[in-house]
Amino acid sequence: MSADVIPLKPRTSEPSLGPIMALTAAGMNAVNAVILDRMQSEIPLIPTLAGHLIAGGGKRMRPMLTLAGAALCEYQGTRHHKLAAAVEFIHTATLLHDDVVDGSELRRGKAAANLIFGNPATVLVGDFLFTRSFELMVEDGSLKVLKILSHASSVISEGEVDQLSAQRQIETSEERYLGIIGAKTAALFAAATRIAAVVAERGEADERALEDYGRNLGIAFQLVDDAIDYDSDAGEMGKGKGDDFREGKMTLPVILAYARGDAAERAFWRDAILGHRNSNGDLARAVSLINAHDAVSATRDRARHFAQRAIDAITGFPSSEARSAMVEAAEFAVARRY
Repeated sequence: MSADVIPLKPRTSEPSLGPIMALTAAGMNAVNAVILDRMQSEIPLIPTLAGHLIAGGGKRMRPMLTLAGAALCEYQGTRHHKLAAAVEFIHTATLLHDDVVDGSELRRGKAAANLIFGNPATVLVGDFLFTRSFELMVEDGSLKVLKILSHASSVISEGEVDQLSAQRQIETSEERYLGIIGAKTAALFAAATRIAAVVAERGEADERALEDYGRNLGIAFQLVDDAIDYDSDAGEMGKGKGDDFREGKMTLPVILAYARGDAAERAFWRDAILGHRNSNGDLARAVSLINAHDAVSATRDRARHFAQRAIDAITGFPSSEARSAMVEAAEFAVARRY
C-alpha cells in the first residue's frame, strides 16, 4: 500500500464530526435499533435506567468508528451493526460504573443515573449491559472478534483500577497517566476500529492499521477531555466543571502544572489533590496556575501529536470518503471544546 502524507493542519473552517456522521448515518440507524432492542428486559428498571443514559445523547464515537472502519475496508455486509452495538454497550456500562465510583452529579448535561436510581441499581444495570455486549459478540460467531473485544473489556477494567490507585497521588508521572488513559479509554477505541477489518476479512496489516488509528485517537480524545475540565464551562462539557480537580484525579494539566510550579504552588497542589483544597476559590486558583504554566495548551499539543499518529496509521488505505471522514474525526478530537 502507498503511504500518502496527510498532515494535521489548520482548516479554513472548524473540523467537525459531520463527515463521519454522514458516512455512518444509515448504519447508525441499524445500530441504534439493536441497542434499543437489546437494552429491553422484563425488569422495568433496566430499560428505564439504561435509557436514561443511552437516550441522553453523546457522540457515539466508538460505534461510529466501527462503521467507518468497515466503510474504509469496503465491507458490504451487516455483521458490524451488532458489533458496534456491543461496543456501545461496553462503553455505556463503563460510564455507569464510573459515575458510581466518582460520585458524579452530571452526565451528558443531565443528572447522573446514580443520583436518580441509586448506586446499587446503576452498578447492576451496568453489569447487565456488559452481559448484553457479550451476547452480541457470541452471536457474531467470530472467536477473533470475541477475543479482541473481551480483551479490551479486561484492559479497560485494569485501567479504571489503575486510575483509582493513582487518585490523590501527586507524584503520578506523565508516563503512568498515559498508560492509564491508554487502557481506560484508548483500548475500546482501538478494538472498535480493529474489528471492522476483521469482519471485512482484511489482512493483519489492515487490522493493525485500524487498531493504531483507534488507539491514538482514543488517547488524543482523552487528553482533550482532561484539558476541557479546566478550560470549559459545565454547559459545554455536560458534566460539572472541575470534577477531576475535586476528585483528586492526576490528569495531564495537573501533572504539568505541578512539575512546572514553584514550591508554594506545589504545596497548593499537594493539598488540593489530597482533598484539602476543593472550594470554588481553590478551583479558580488551580485553573489560574494551569493557565500560567500553559498546561492546557501543552496537553492539547500532546493530543495533536497522537491525532497525527492516528491519521498516519490509515495513510496506506486508498483515498476515499471514509478515509477523509476519519481524518477529520481525528482533527475534531483535538479542536473540540466539549
